Amino acid sequence: MASAPAHRVSSGERLNTAETTGRLQQAVRRLGIRLTRQRRVILQVMDDAEQHLDVDQILERAQKTDPEVHLVTVYRTIDLLKKHGLIDELDLLHLRGDRHYYETHGPRDHIHVACLHCGKVREFESRLYEQLKEQIARDFGMKVTVSRTEVGGYCAECLKQGLR
Repeated sequence: MASAPAHRVSSGERLNTAETTGRLQQAVRRLGIRLTRQRRVILQVMDDAEQHLDVDQILERAQKTDPEVHLVTVYRTIDLLKKHGLIDELDLLHLRGDRHYYETHGPRDHIHVACLHCGKVREFESRLYEQLKEQIARDFGMKVTVSRTEVGGYCAECLKQGLR
């Protein structure tokens, strides 16, 4: 039986934003980690993100709320969130060089599907992907806690333009 895909399109538009709003701040509080003013601003930027953000984008958005936010604080906050498994670091097939992007964990894992020509990144969810992770867990006798999959190719729009 075919599984209906759930996907949205942009230059990295995220599927799980509605479920994650405010989630990072709540998780950090639960862990007992100190929430400075700058850290709260950074967490809010990441919670509100509707696309994958790199460090420069996080800093730029944070400084609109609080000009006192520094780049070093962004890096330290990202490291803290990664250490506690609250965000994922993505390279998105290095479509934009060596930049790394960050997204909060949503309730569902998804596959990043990127066009190698125009750079659009879509997020794809499928029950089949969930079944594959379950099979891996069974076959290897493990609990799967991290799943990152990226697929690259050429989107329909680029193919229509004769780009391959």
